[in-house]
Amino acid sequence: MSLKIVLLGYMGSGKSTVGELLSSQISFSFFDLDHEIEQLEKKSVTKIFDENGVIYFRKIENKVLDKIINSENDLVLSLGGGTPCYYDTMNYLNSKENIKTIYLDVPIPVLVQRLFAERSTRPLIEKIDTQEELTEFIGKHLFERREFYRQAKMIISVADQSPTEIAARIETLLFQ
Repeated sequence: MSLKIVLLGYMGSGKSTVGELLSSQISFSFFDLDHEIEQLEKKSVTKIFDENGVIYFRKIENKVLDKIINSENDLVLSLGGGTPCYYDTMNYLNSKENIKTIYLDVPIPVLVQRLFAERSTRPLIEKIDTQEELTEFIGKHLFERREFYRQAKMIISVADQSPTEIAARIETLLFQ
């Protein structure tokens, strides 16, 4: 049975960066769910949101997730920040023995620091003008999403470790 390592967490938590490093370390394929959606739709996530709306995006996201999860390959998958909150995704993922869900838990101040400079590339926060507004937005959003994130089989606090250290830690927790 193939092993699926699924990284989840808020935008800016390092899911894609850590996922790529981890997949390289353990010789698994790596998939970034947002990237796979962009490939399928031939447009950016931002453009999909703008042109088709959030409901359309979530339907496509769920279909692509299902396809990846049901492949025969060992893989590391980074989810979009909202993916765990829709379509009973966490129950679905956690019901499968071969799937290890891992929540990368990052403190709000660290998320604000990471996301403020790149907010123009993030549809949910592109119109936020100050760090104070971003802090408030992330706080409210995390309040809503944490109940889903905390359903992960493993929760890793990643406040001050480098992506390399986090990937090594996950490898150790899973394989030793």
